[in-house]
Amino acid sequence: MIKRLRATFRLLYFAGFLVAIILYVQWLRWWSGVDMTRFLLIRQRWTRNHLLPTLGVRMQVEGTPPDFPCIVMCSHRSYIDPAVICRDVLGFPVSKAEVSHWPLLGKGAKLTGILFVKRESDTSRRNTLQAIGEKVQEGYPVILFPEGTTHDMPHTSALAPGGFFLAAREDLPIVPVALEFSTAKDYWIGSDTFVPHFLERFGEKHMDVRVRYGPTLRDNDGEALLKATQSWMDAQIPELRRNFFE
Repeated sequence: MIKRLRATFRLLYFAGFLVAIILYVQWLRWWSGVDMTRFLLIRQRWTRNHLLPTLGVRMQVEGTPPDFPCIVMCSHRSYIDPAVICRDVLGFPVSKAEVSHWPLLGKGAKLTGILFVKRESDTSRRNTLQAIGEKVQEGYPVILFPEGTTHDMPHTSALAPGGFFLAAREDLPIVPVALEFSTAKDYWIGSDTFVPHFLERFGEKHMDVRVRYGPTLRDNDGEALLKATQSWMDAQIPELRRNFFE
């Protein structure tokens, strides 16, 4: 009963959080115009100081989150992965286009800086790659989850090559990131849907996440960048799984 009440409160808080940030950013847009750096900072501060703590997410961060223009390539486990990374990286996540249609979340994402891609569309993928390059050239990190979907394997799945070849062609730095949860129950996989999974997992008092930021990688060979990134991630994931919050 306590878990169900806790989860329900957190779900309502999550919805309220989205409404508040949507209204606040929309008001700022009307009052002073579009300032994406300001909007990214608002999202980051609210996520770090309010959203994740209220949801019971406890984080252990290793390495140095990038504060320079780059492509952040991250392993993927759950729908909260973008919030986990945006807590420490002031950048634009790339998400599947379906998220843009989710109630509240889609609107909040659009207002506070997320790039959307239709993975089944070659045109959308090309346009998104162009937008990624533009954002990095403008001075922002862009956060990619190149596996494209979540899973529970003790290593990465196949990585989409587009971002790596873009980085090689335009001489953009890549920062690899590995993240893990303290229990596989927190992964969002299979036939899980958002609300039932949210109510089940956020009924627990805490959710522990470990994030490890890697070295900056550069290469004029996209395939070499992909292999170096995947090799680094695959070396970190088993270690993170063995040593959860020791």
